[in-house]
Amino acid sequence: MKAITRLNRALAAIPAAPVALMLRVFPALVFLQSGRTKVEGFSIKDSTWFLFEHEYALPLIPPQVAAVMATVAEHVLPVLLILGLFTRLSALGLLGMTAVIQIFVYPDAWMTHGLWAAALLAVAARGPGAWSADHLTGIDRAQRG
Repeated sequence: MKAITRLNRALAAIPAAPVALMLRVFPALVFLQSGRTKVEGFSIKDSTWFLFEHEYALPLIPPQVAAVMATVAEHVLPVLLILGLFTRLSALGLLGMTAVIQIFVYPDAWMTHGLWAAALLAVAARGPGAWSADHLTGIDRAQRG
């Protein structure tokens, strides 16, 4: 038991800032990479329009609107998350996208989406960490234990 106690103490001593940075960066890169596949230059690819009409078809949202919303969100929100700017809001936005993808597009990919959701929820709940624009500007300096 002493070994476990020592291990627990050592792990508890890991600074929160690099952990928060990793929780922000890795899910953000997944979304940013996905967003980059949807565009060519500053234009949405024909293949993206096709996917939103046929494979990603969502209820209530026309495919043309969904394609633009998703493409913009997959470029803006990950950049904000990586920078740690408006971090909690960005994490919630990507968490919402994850839920939509899970429920309406790829319901069998729950393990992957669960990992994204866990990281994004941790960021939304615990904040961006000290290595963030939010912390440096005073937008979000709240840290929870």
